[in-house]
Amino acid sequence: MKAKNYRNIERPYTRKEFIHGAPQPRISKYTMGIYKNDYEYLLELISKNDLQIRDVALESARVTMGKILSKKLGENYFLELKAHPHHVLRENKMIFGAHADRLQEGMRRSFGKPIGIAARVKKGEPVFELRVYSSGLEAAKEAIKLGSKKLPKDYIIKITKIAPIQATTTEIQH
Repeated sequence: MKAKNYRNIERPYTRKEFIHGAPQPRISKYTMGIYKNDYEYLLELISKNDLQIRDVALESARVTMGKILSKKLGENYFLELKAHPHHVLRENKMIFGAHADRLQEGMRRSFGKPIGIAARVKKGEPVFELRVYSSGLEAAKEAIKLGSKKLPKDYIIKITKIAPIQATTTEIQH
């Protein structure tokens, strides 16, 4: 099967209590870096289309971004994967070649076996969020651009300047 067969949104198949042999997601971490309240910029990788992204593609993009960010910024960033893979992909395996004619059943019992897992992303939803200081903005742009090349279809990089959070204390009198 080709990857384009699983890119389009199809009917969701997520009830793992009914699926025997559903694969585990291959994503090792959903967050990287250190979360702080004083980051100055938020970069979001936003999908231009409705699509499904396989878990191996998400992990590949996360590893690529993490390598660039840790090399250039150290620990002064926070990367978060927002798209979670829940949808189980199925395939009706067909055997082609010599002496395979007795094994195929065509469309009889064609529901398929679980082969992978994918995240369903709608148009305008963020796939990754990255928080950095202004000194690391160029490295963050480079990392998120290279990470988007590991994913199917097209994406927009949205950059937002974050207002600093002011710590406030309130006194309660009895």
